[in-house]
Amino acid sequence: MSARLTAVTYRGSQRPAGPVYRSIVAVDLEGSTTRTNPVKGELRRTMYDLLGRALQATAITDNHLEELTDRGDGVLILIRPLDDVPKTALLDRLVPMLAVLLAENNAEVRHPALRIRLRTVVHAGEVHADARGFYGEAIDIAIRLMDSPPVKKALKQAASPLVLVVSEEIYAGIVCHGYVNGESYRPLVRVRMANKQHRGWVHVPETLAPDPKRTAGTHRRAAGRTPAAVARVQASHAVDYTQKIGAMSAEGTRSAAQPARHAV
Repeated sequence: MSARLTAVTYRGSQRPAGPVYRSIVAVDLEGSTTRTNPVKGELRRTMYDLLGRALQATAITDNHLEELTDRGDGVLILIRPLDDVPKTALLDRLVPMLAVLLAENNAEVRHPALRIRLRTVVHAGEVHADARGFYGEAIDIAIRLMDSPPVKKALKQAASPLVLVVSEEIYAGIVCHGYVNGESYRPLVRVRMANKQHRGWVHVPETLAPDPKRTAGTHRRAAGRTPAAVARVQASHAVDYTQKIGAMSAEGTRSAAQPARHAV
């Protein structure tokens, strides 16, 4: 069965020929190249689980989402332009919820190498789709902003397990108008594409102390509680790494964990 959401269909299985407008969210794991393959597998499983729970808590459901794009150590999420998912919901609900869930997960896991820290971007624009997925300059801009050195540095220095960068379009249309609290957004990023410079504003969400009641059983959440787009990707990569992780030697754990907070 295709990973594309069954709720998102096009007549004759054909996508629109022209561009379509989408909100763009992407996340990327910090330090994934320093982890072993078994650890990467466990981090991916947990990343999708926490992302699904954050989407659910924000009431972003299957009919809002396009097919998820797996990026190995990250995920690209395209959200259809429906009135019940305004961009404000992404900035002041989805991102803070994901940050809280990450903090709770990191407080619970036994091995430091399994702690997750994410770079996140929110952008919006016109995208194209073909049989192999989505593409377009708007997606390229979002990924370039997220992967920029200032964002990596901000996460490296942050106590929070997540940093957010928003595009100039999001900042000008949402943040600077006061729809969300913009006091902590900083214009730290400039990237150049197609001879044009694009700016990004970096925000570090505040995270509260983990709630023991919420962290209990973090990894036992049922996949069916998350949006189907997330659950299907989880299922397609379902590998149990628990025994491998538990068998890691203390030395192996230390060597994998030491650079994890600083490598990008």
